[in-house]
Amino acid sequence: MRGMKGLVVLLMALCVATTVQAKCTQQGLRIAVIPKKNMDVLREHQPLADRLSAQLHMPVEIVPSSSYESVVDAIVSGGVDIAWLGPASYMLAYQRDPRIEPFASLTISRGYFTPAGHHYQALLLARRQVAEDVEALRGKRVALTDPASTSGSVVPSTEFSARVGQPLVQFFGSVVYSGSHDKSMDALLEGKVDAAFVSSVRADAYLNSGKFKRDTFEVLWRSDPIYYDPFVFSGSLCASLKQRARAAMLNNQEGLASFLDSQEATGIVPVSHAEYAPLLRMMQPVP
Repeated sequence: MRGMKGLVVLLMALCVATTVQAKCTQQGLRIAVIPKKNMDVLREHQPLADRLSAQLHMPVEIVPSSSYESVVDAIVSGGVDIAWLGPASYMLAYQRDPRIEPFASLTISRGYFTPAGHHYQALLLARRQVAEDVEALRGKRVALTDPASTSGSVVPSTEFSARVGQPLVQFFGSVVYSGSHDKSMDALLEGKVDAAFVSSVRADAYLNSGKFKRDTFEVLWRSDPIYYDPFVFSGSLCASLKQRARAAMLNNQEGLASFLDSQEATGIVPVSHAEYAPLLRMMQPVP
């Protein structure tokens, strides 16, 4: 009988603990964004923060970030609750914490370099007077974005290396990391590098802003299509808050028009791990 009472007490304690854990007591939300462009993060994302704040009835803060790695560290550690990552940086975070969950992505507007829809590409851009084909870039100086950038590093390191039959560091004379797609294109425009691997979406944004013309660069290589960047939840965020945040971003998107315009997007759509899982094989160390 004494053993039975003990078991009942233990079960009651577990029920109480589970109830406490299930109850979401969080008082605010923090969001981080990878630095893929030279942007005013706070200004561009304020409409998104305002929408979430109104729907969740709590303050929402956009956290400035200096690198892809810092955003991955923040979402893995629970320092932020939502992160807007690139596909490869999401996979890096997922490998460290499989509880991290992609839940939304943007539908991209049609551009000169990018078709409308859910996919973009990595591009190799070069000035026409420098090179008109890939072989002419052998031994030249090239810019990558960040080691965790999908289109600015991971995909080129795999797909382009396969195209030329050797690693980037052997094909090019010099490989530098700029820190963002915009900085790579700035370096290309200023003649600091001969070529750059960049996102087709950011190339469209630069073209639309008038920073270069359609005939300024040659597109010497395109990757296979890549599913666009995911918003992800921290593994430590409670389920009820995830559900409400997901609904706030995916439902009735009229209030997010200014945010979507700033990203040259037409909407927000749900996503899951399956859209990004194919990248994992590219990110495995070469034996």
